[in-house]
Parts: sequence; structure tokens; C-alpha cells
Amino acid sequence: MTMAPAPRPVRGLPIVRSVAALREWTAAWRGEGARLGMVPTMGALHAGHSALIARARADCGRVVATLFVNPKQFNRADDLERYPRDEGRDVAFLEAAGVDLLFAPPTEEMYPDGFATAVKVSGLTDCLCGVARPGHLTGVATVVTKLLLQGAPDSAYFGEKDYQQLLVVQRLARDLDIPVDIVGVPTVREDDGLALSSRNAALDPAQRAVAPGLYRVLRAAVARLASGESAEPVLRDGRAALTEAGFDSIDYLELRSGETLAALERATPTARVFAAVWLGGTRLIDNLAVTPAA
Repeated sequence: MTMAPAPRPVRGLPIVRSVAALREWTAAWRGEGARLGMVPTMGALHAGHSALIARARADCGRVVATLFVNPKQFNRADDLERYPRDEGRDVAFLEAAGVDLLFAPPTEEMYPDGFATAVKVSGLTDCLCGVARPGHLTGVATVVTKLLLQGAPDSAYFGEKDYQQLLVVQRLARDLDIPVDIVGVPTVREDDGLALSSRNAALDPAQRAVAPGLYRVLRAAVARLASGESAEPVLRDGRAALTEAGFDSIDYLELRSGETLAALERATPTARVFAAVWLGGTRLIDNLAVTPAA
């Protein structure tokens, strides 16, 4: 039996709240022969999300965005409470960006009573944010696995600012034989270098003035590492520079493989410097690739 295309509203971005409705829409698009791209989000959208959507639009005939503040990836209740939420603003943003469908499920749709399954990716989650935020990456892996199975996109798009998350999602898709291409999109930055993040809105003016120091310290570290210096003194100096710049605490500043996240003593062709720091109650993360000098 051929499924009829899902009904389209006269105006506005179509929004579905259930997995069944999402699958009805995507099945209709597949029946039309369309390639489907997915952009998972937790809302509080910004130009970084625009870049993900633009890449999805360039690759695919139809683009579905998801909007779900996933409680399982928050390891602190106060962080979940403080996370910005404004669905009306996000809907307008997505409509202007050319998204074809928004999947915005309630928590009980994603995690019904009795939900008891978690997706854990070993190895890649044993460092960096996996240590600093216990349970966070398992929460990410679980919700992304569900979204990929629910929407069955051909491609899904994730920002390189959350580089560890990107690697985790690529690994779970490969290990679980989920037929989706996981596409990383370069980090989008403010003019002063600060990586765009939904959390930036929580910075007060004084903290916002300090925040670009993270990018400056990363760039200085990358320059030294690319010239062949060993990681230990470079990272030690970088931590001191972050403290001097006014960051309240440092979760990590490390040189690791961009493929396996193994710790490195010197830069390799795939090396990246990863950092996570705090300004007041706001946690900022960033990373940069290191290309060793020839």
C-alpha cells in the first residue's frame, strides 16, 4: 500500500511531536525519492546552527531539524534548569533557514515510562568531557541513536565545536550499522574568535569580554605545537594563560588525536588541542586542529 504524502499546512513550518508523525513525513519524502538530512538541536539557535542547516540543504532535498532539550545529557540539575528555551524564536529561526520539518517531541515521547536503555561508546568517552561531565556523552549517544532511528535520515549534521561528540556519533553509527552519513561542519565563530554556543547567552558583559581569551590561548598553543614543541610545557603555559586571562577554572587543556582521542606528547597530522573552561556558572568548550610544520 502506497502511503500518501503527509499533509502540509497552509503556512508556517510544519511541527510534529510524535515519532509516528515524523515517520509519516519522512516516508512520504522517501516515496518521492528525496534525500533526507537531519540537524539535531537543543534549541537556543544561532549562526552555528545556520551553517549546519545550510550544509544539509546543499546535500539533501529535504531537511528535518529536531528540537529536544535532552535531560539525559545533563549531569547537573541546575544546568538543565538554566538551559535557554524559546521554542517560538527557534521555530522562526528554522523557518527562515529553510528547514522543511521540525520534530519537537515532549520528554515522555522520547523517554516513556519504563525506559531502561542507554548507548555507551567506550574509549572515546573515557577522556575530556567524558571525565569532566560523567554520563553526559552516554546521554548524547542515547538520544542521537534514537533520533537517527526515528527519522532515518541519509545524513545528519554536527558541529566540530563539539568534536568529541562528533566522533562519538560517528562511532555509534558505524558500530550499530545505522545507515547514515555523519557529517562534521566547521566551527562558526564571532569576530573575536569566540566559538558560537547556546551557552554564550548566559555570559554577563564582563565574562563575555574574557571569553575570547580561550581562542587566543588555543591559537598560541597550536602555533607552538605545530613548530614541534612537546605538549607538556605548551599546555602548562596555556593553563597559566587561561587563569591569567580571568577564567575561573579549567576542566582540561589537552593535545589529543583527532581520530581516537588518544593523548599525544607531540603533534601528529590529525592532532587537535581541546579545552573546557568555566566563567562563573557557564562552561565553554573549544578545539583547534594542529598541523605540524613540514
